[in-house]
Amino acid sequence: MSQLGREPHVITLISRRHCLALLSAGAALGATTHHAFAQPVPWSSGTAAPSIAVPPNATDCHHHIYDSRFPPAPSATLRPPDASVDNYRQLQRRLGLARNVVVQPSTYGTDNRLLVESVKAFGNNARGIAMLDATVTTDEIKRLHAIGIRGVRFGTRLPGGAPIDDLAPVARKIAEFGWHIQLVSDGDKIVELKDTLEGLPVPVVFDHMGHLPEPAGPDHPAFGVIARLIETRGAWVKLTGAYILSKSGAPTYADRNRLARAFVKLAPERLVWGSDWPHPTSPADAKPDDAVLLDLLAVSAPDAKLQAQILVDNPAALYGF
Repeated sequence: MSQLGREPHVITLISRRHCLALLSAGAALGATTHHAFAQPVPWSSGTAAPSIAVPPNATDCHHHIYDSRFPPAPSATLRPPDASVDNYRQLQRRLGLARNVVVQPSTYGTDNRLLVESVKAFGNNARGIAMLDATVTTDEIKRLHAIGIRGVRFGTRLPGGAPIDDLAPVARKIAEFGWHIQLVSDGDKIVELKDTLEGLPVPVVFDHMGHLPEPAGPDHPAFGVIARLIETRGAWVKLTGAYILSKSGAPTYADRNRLARAFVKLAPERLVWGSDWPHPTSPADAKPDDAVLLDLLAVSAPDAKLQAQILVDNPAALYGF
């Protein structure tokens, strides 16, 4: 399969509906009234529009931009090819999305110049998540806030970005701005960081459903840690990256949908959705289908009101749209 995924529209759409039906009998995946348009998109397989009715102001809360004009961080190991603002706008048109959150990747570490440029290019319907270390000043946070940055990402899975020891000092600096910490970390590490996370003065947003491993999924101890942080500290979870740790695989991602359903049952008001485009950890010839990833909401959150909450209302609350 090429990076543009040129398989026929009709075959793709029928296949998706068939596979989702296998996951959730009775899910309503018929004709919709959203303004999405079937088309190829760089770094996304398939060409069909999503089958669910995408509500106005639907938000992609997790994607990246890459540009070789900007040097990678010396320690970064993930160095994908360029994926531009214009490329992403094609994905927005295909999925019928209106708002987006650009997330600083490990590739550029704490050099947020491309992030700032991208958020400015997208305009008022975009927000950003930066990477910052403990040396960041209040004046710099103010500057980033005015641009649309609303959180700071820390990670333990890939090199690049600030050390995890800077998490608490940075959290203290961003608290007065209403920002959050976004954490990309494995389930075991989340358990290890439990006390630190509970002591932060800001909410934590967990990337990719906390990267809870399969086949444990919601039975992993980190699920309980996240549940407690939702209850006591106002944490959030991103329903993203179903393809990353799935053992059952595309197109149903049945194991990750089991985890997503558990989070929907636990706290639908603390969930947001994201594409993770351009899927930097996937090979160029094996990118997931972003319309399939969006349609998975028909399984994990089959009620249209729940879908609107996850796609519109929750992002508006978290990112200040």
